[in-house]
Amino acid sequence: MSDMGENKDTDIQSVTDVKKPETTGSVIKEVFSFFLYLAVILLLTFLMLHFVGQRTVVNGHSMETTLQDHDSLIIDKLSYRFKDPERFDIIVFPYQYAEDTYYIKRIIGLPGETVFIDDEGTIYIDGQELKEGYGREIIEDPGRAAEPIELGPDEYFVLGDNRNESEDSRFSDVAEIKRDIILGKAFVRIFPFNNFTLLDHDYNNKAIVEN
Repeated sequence: MSDMGENKDTDIQSVTDVKKPETTGSVIKEVFSFFLYLAVILLLTFLMLHFVGQRTVVNGHSMETTLQDHDSLIIDKLSYRFKDPERFDIIVFPYQYAEDTYYIKRIIGLPGETVFIDDEGTIYIDGQELKEGYGREIIEDPGRAAEPIELGPDEYFVLGDNRNESEDSRFSDVAEIKRDIILGKAFVRIFPFNNFTLLDHDYNNKAIVEN
């Protein structure tokens, strides 16, 4: 009799421990939720890369010493939707004579201004000397800017920081940069990791035209 009682308790415990199998509907719901979550992540990533930021790698030496060959940057593509580019911003724009080729340069002249570079490499904005410390060297070749260049209402004059190793607005294949082709501005250097740097322009340098 005692053996029968023990078996009865065991049977009850066994029945209690058995879990009900998941229904097909609940499995489908979990799979759907997973793919919906994945789709949202992919959509947000696409929107971030397409409208907000984009990673790019520096190829060349025209922006030394500010930027080095193989530096990895994040380009801010959103700011210029709400405000105009400013002097000393480092911008990225497509090179018109080569597919999938982009240049990275620093804005020197703004829309409506006249840019002139004399034989000594001094930059003038509207006839007044530009005081800035970004140029690695004194400009040896003023190029087109040996004669005053008047910028249109949506045009920018750009230079590389490595002035004597840069193809920029001084030369006709680059010339003035139209506002609507600017991809964005270099915002932060993310690699190499030991040189992580915010690249927003120096606000202490905004009063740059010597009166």
